[in-house]
Amino acid sequence: MPLRSPSRRAILLLPLLLAGCGGDDAPMAYPRLDYSYLPKLRLNVARVAIEQHFIPSGQPPSVNEDDPASPTAALRRLGEERLAAFGSAGKAVYVIDDASLTREGDRITGTFTVRLEIYTSAGTRAGFAEASVSRTRTGPVNNLSATLYALTRRMMDRMNVEFEYQIRRSLSDWLIAPGAAAQPVRAAPLDRPGAVPAAAGGAPAGAPMPLVPVAPPVLPPTAFPAR
Repeated sequence: MPLRSPSRRAILLLPLLLAGCGGDDAPMAYPRLDYSYLPKLRLNVARVAIEQHFIPSGQPPSVNEDDPASPTAALRRLGEERLAAFGSAGKAVYVIDDASLTREGDRITGTFTVRLEIYTSAGTRAGFAEASVSRTRTGPVNNLSATLYALTRRMMDRMNVEFEYQIRRSLSDWLIAPGAAAQPVRAAPLDRPGAVPAAAGGAPAGAPMPLVPVAPPVLPPTAFPAR
């Protein structure tokens, strides 16, 4: 018996039938969280190091492994793409202290914390800044991957603002404005977070280093509407 050709109606419905078979777990393409388009935070250090102190447990209630954006990778990329060394001595250490996502029933909680520490060439910590954001999402979860991606993206948007704000607030003396020359630094006693050593070349110990103009300070994160 000769085979019958499929009808035009069957051909038109085939893509819809195939799409329906995929369900909510069908693979999706999620845009990469990127910060390379933003201005660099130019630091008066010779190099920038990145350290990850947080390791996801891989066990419930952690859901980090289900997030297509990977909070640890997103926070690492933030440090790599926003920070740049423009000095001749010392180093900055960008530390990922927390990048947790946990789920308990219909409640998903995220907490991200990073800090930036400045060290002189002698290994003395000369200043630091810390930024932390947290967010909770409550409600039915139809697609866990999509839900975690959206939560991570919103938290990273907030972290980007908070991180720059804290650096400009606590480490403004270690920022170099575009076109300005870096100033040499040496160790000196600190009496506050973010204080800088005296300039090399005869300045009295403990005297502040001449300030280099920087971009206008960003507004506190509280000035931005919640997303």
